[in-house]
Amino acid sequence: MLRRITPQKQRFDIVEEVLESTLEAFPLSSLIIGYFKQYNQRGFLTKKQIIGLLAKAKQANNIPTSKLATIEALIKKMPDRIKSSLPEKTPVFQRDPEVKPLLDEILLKFPEHKRALFLQSKYMNNEVIIPQEMQELRQFQKVAAKK
Repeated sequence: MLRRITPQKQRFDIVEEVLESTLEAFPLSSLIIGYFKQYNQRGFLTKKQIIGLLAKAKQANNIPTSKLATIEALIKKMPDRIKSSLPEKTPVFQRDPEVKPLLDEILLKFPEHKRALFLQSKYMNNEVIIPQEMQELRQFQKVAAKK
């Protein structure tokens, strides 16, 4: 078994040692051969791959339990990659249901009321009608109701 010291960390590479020991125990395992090739090419395995390596390494009798415990600790230390679910599709802007009847009533009595037409265009373009404009609509509606 070759012990290689990684140049970046200057310490023993436990993953490579377990990979080599598992490869010795299961020389025909395509899973371990693939992990070994990827580890030599890229220099790392993903968390799921290390979990698979650990499961296979536990079946081998030639690997010390201390190395297996180190791999388990390495797995616990790695972050979990959890994909969040897609957000619900809700419209960015929802029209105020109170505005439409007010505008209809005002424009029924005064079809050329400039401010009401302006607010109607804002409403139809899904723009926000601010509270001051809403107050104006209520006042216009009271005037329209008197006539």
